[in-house]
Amino acid sequence: MIDKLKEILIRMMPESEKMEITEKTRLREDIGLDSLATMMMAMEIEDAFDVKFTEFKPFKTVGDVLDYIKE
Repeated sequence: MIDKLKEILIRMMPESEKMEITEKTRLREDIGLDSLATMMMAMEIEDAFDVKFTEFKPFKTVGDVLDYIKE
């Protein structure tokens, strides 16, 4: 699951390919996602994982996103 999410993050922010992305990686501070990139990431996640975001979720880390997907 984390590998699929990493692919999405790398598509959003190609420079993150050089990083070691773990569950503790921060979306804004480490990867550099801004609000537009976060919205685009959410749409990609919905398609890739067959989930639907029904409300705003304040994801701070990759682990936060994975936890939401697992629910």
